[in-house]
Amino acid sequence: MAKLFSIGELLIDFIPQQKGVPLKDVLSFERAPGGALANAAAAVAKFGQPSEMITKLGMDAFGDFLIEQLQMAGVETDKILRTKEANTGLAFVSLKENGEREFSFYRKPSADLLLSEKEIQSDWFAKGDILHFCSVNLVESPMKQAHKKSISIMKEKGGLISFDPNVRLPLWEEPSDCRKAILEFLPHAHLVKVSDEELEFITGNKEVESAIKSLFIGDVQAVVYTKGALGAELHIKGASWESPGYTVEVQDTTGAGDAFMGGLLYKLLEAGAHPMNLLQILSNQHMEILQFANASGALTAAGKGAISALPSKKQVLELINVQER
Repeated sequence: MAKLFSIGELLIDFIPQQKGVPLKDVLSFERAPGGALANAAAAVAKFGQPSEMITKLGMDAFGDFLIEQLQMAGVETDKILRTKEANTGLAFVSLKENGEREFSFYRKPSADLLLSEKEIQSDWFAKGDILHFCSVNLVESPMKQAHKKSISIMKEKGGLISFDPNVRLPLWEEPSDCRKAILEFLPHAHLVKVSDEELEFITGNKEVESAIKSLFIGDVQAVVYTKGALGAELHIKGASWESPGYTVEVQDTTGAGDAFMGGLLYKLLEAGAHPMNLLQILSNQHMEILQFANASGALTAAGKGAISALPSKKQVLELINVQER
């Protein structure tokens, strides 16, 4: 059975108990499993398709906790390695009144950045699998090289490559370093997801339509453009479709974009997507795929945390049915 492989960061999100307070003034936090790749993998597993995390954690209590949480979410963890050379990554989050976030990361480096290319095995991947990654772990590190090897092997096997840049500038020495890394890896992806907050930064273009077109380089076949509560657009060469968002009472946007991506990748796994049939699947099932992804993201934003707020497949379908009436 085809599987999602998420490669990259797995960390602890410390979610504030107080909302609408700057990070420096937060008095207490609640521990939660986090990392965009882990959130997406957990969503795929919860919806009913196999998913696995590829990363490295410290030999510490936080690493133990994260593995337990992923296993409880149904994510396979046998490709999560451990090290004594660095600690598990941490992120402290503050929430504005509208649910938007401010981050402070602790990784100098964190254990995930120490995963090396020699630790990636060619027999992990098969045709029909999807490799999903973000830009957070593309800083100069062993993990960046592990990404390159994983992408190369997955392509050799006939698998699909998915890239969500997920820009987090506090993790980079300079914004230009982040943009350079994204543009380096962009041509190697078949599917790219970019948010309305990231598009101009990545492309250097303020005009949305031409900026999206400029992302079609290298192997890129499809671009998903997300607009928060306003929904999302799916673009392929010569065609595009739009799906509106779903109305919910937002509690915390942490993980909402990852849940959107998880919903999208779940539908692609369900459809048996690979590089040769991706455009046909997207053309034929675009509305169903976008609706499921939008509803997944909306319901996650209505909860608190990321993995802990992920909805069930039943809840996603119920929201779609209710708001279609």
